Amino acid sequence: MIGRPKDDNDSGRCADFYAERYREALRTPVQDGHIHAIRWAEGTYHIDAWPLDLVDTSDPRTFAVRGQGWKVLGLTSLSWLLPVELTADGTAIVAAHYDRVIAPMADYQCYGIEDARISQIGDRYWMTACAVSPERHSTILYTSDNGFDWRLEGIVLDHQNKDMLIFQGLIGGQYWAQTRPLGDLYFAYPPGSPWRAGPSINLATSPDALHWRPHPVPGIRPLSAPVPGITRIGGGAPPILTPDGWLSLWHGVEPAGGVGIYRTYWSLLDAADPARVIATGAELLLEAAPALTDPIEDLMYLRDIVFTTGIVDGGDRWIVASGEGDLACRITAIDKTNLS
Repeated sequence: MIGRPKDDNDSGRCADFYAERYREALRTPVQDGHIHAIRWAEGTYHIDAWPLDLVDTSDPRTFAVRGQGWKVLGLTSLSWLLPVELTADGTAIVAAHYDRVIAPMADYQCYGIEDARISQIGDRYWMTACAVSPERHSTILYTSDNGFDWRLEGIVLDHQNKDMLIFQGLIGGQYWAQTRPLGDLYFAYPPGSPWRAGPSINLATSPDALHWRPHPVPGIRPLSAPVPGITRIGGGAPPILTPDGWLSLWHGVEPAGGVGIYRTYWSLLDAADPARVIATGAELLLEAAPALTDPIEDLMYLRDIVFTTGIVDGGDRWIVASGEGDLACRITAIDKTNLS
């Protein structure tokens, strides 16, 4: 969720900015035999009550509604985005721009906006995010000329196509993006294949970043001999161009408890053909650092999670933005020689 606006001073340095997600939750969601959810509609917020005997509350972030015929979830919170300005190295907050909050404003956002990713292409910024509603779980697009004032362009990918990451540059005059369609059914690869069936990081192209067409060749696929422990993969930071190709940071999930352990890994993609994976790091890049969340230990409800969402060029290092434990934002400086 990190970007870098143009510098208007004489220092030659510039600030970074976040589109930081805030999750508003009720202090006592369970009372009077019901669990309560927040919903936006018609310009205001509402509280809905669900009888406890109809739901499963084992996941602290959601509740599952039983007896629906399909997997149906409710949310115990509602998310919105806050632009936050940081120093150039990402280590200190300059300003939190509450006057520019990105909040629900359409029916398809009634349960909130989350998972924002910012890409800079030339002097323009493109931010994808997930919008949540009973109608659809869709990918939406915002645009900005300065990184602070965002315009909602609408839905660009339909139901359950998550983790859309727009490449930070054009390829052959086209916009490219990583996507991840979800579902509960995948078809098997033949015996002996290097690939394993399951969610993969797919690719799409567009002439204008508004209308997207799936690329016929997939992108990063789960391996049949995966990194030990990984059973699921998904996109992380929008790919950024390096002298060796497109650097793609993605997440791998190891089963543990109800949510799993999230870590960050990396791959290099061909500069002219991002469907061709040049290299993938043999070791994980980032994992959760419990010491970072010690000051908010009494608030923690998820652990062992680092979820990378942004990257900018910091000269001799990459400045990487991640979510830590679902409650904190983390900045990590990574030496460029570690990713080649």
